[in-house]
Amino acid sequence: MLKSRNLIQPEDFSIKEIDEILSLAEDIMKNPSAYSRVCEGKLMATLFYEPSTRTRLSFEAAMKRLGGEIIGFSEPNSSSVSKGESLGDTIRVVSGYVDIIAMRHPVAGAASEAAQYTTVPFINAGDGGNQHPTQTLTDLLTIKSLKGTLHNHTIGLCGDLKYGRTVHSLVKAMNRYENNKFVFIAPEELKMPEYIKGEIKTNSYCETTHLDEALNNLDLLYMTRVQGERFSDKDEYERLRDTYILNKEKMNNAKEDMLVLHPLPRVNEISTDIDNDDRAVYFKQATYGMYVRMALIMKLLGVDIQK
Repeated sequence: MLKSRNLIQPEDFSIKEIDEILSLAEDIMKNPSAYSRVCEGKLMATLFYEPSTRTRLSFEAAMKRLGGEIIGFSEPNSSSVSKGESLGDTIRVVSGYVDIIAMRHPVAGAASEAAQYTTVPFINAGDGGNQHPTQTLTDLLTIKSLKGTLHNHTIGLCGDLKYGRTVHSLVKAMNRYENNKFVFIAPEELKMPEYIKGEIKTNSYCETTHLDEALNNLDLLYMTRVQGERFSDKDEYERLRDTYILNKEKMNNAKEDMLVLHPLPRVNEISTDIDNDDRAVYFKQATYGMYVRMALIMKLLGVDIQK
């Protein structure tokens, strides 16, 4: 049972529990009207200490589409954080107002800290360069829905693998499914951290600095932007930001059924000239995010279709 649980990182849930969430999300996609009132009378707090478009709006859309309501803030200066209130005190107070909390924070580890103070289900909507578990659920739903399985894939992850919380979470999640292999594509300065690689069997991943050479072997390509907000040295960011740009010419070297995913927002790393390519599924991916968050909210609140 997932009722009253917290989600800080994907490993908090078993594979069986993740599969239950994905199956519910697929059912919601097929028959959304059946779920339109299951959260009537329920209230969610969205506490966003860092800017967000897709994650915040998809959480809010998810709760609204389930019949629930939303309170919260979209940046900390509009809250008592600007007056010096601690994270723990904020969570204690908000827990008394709502049934469930989703929080994004720029500091790695903030979600684990916040979860110590909550009295309602808590969802990590991204904590610094650490974890982004609901993006991972989004990615898993996208892959399962469009590829039919979460097993037996060669997955390329390209760009900012050092600070990219989305790729950290995805690798750890997909590593739990059978026969998945990873190709880490990044400049030396943005390589996948050793602690992530340490959890993968040595023969299940390889590393390269060349996107072109890796493309023709991939079933999935997960592009990421180089995140300027994670760099203390802005000159280094400017030097690295356009290292990889996926365009129509490069896509000619990819498999006909390779899928291109991206957590968005993109900057320059994916050219708009492939947006109409059937293999480019990043906008579908964003839509899947709303449905998987609907399923997650239902599971954590312990609600079901009203008979």
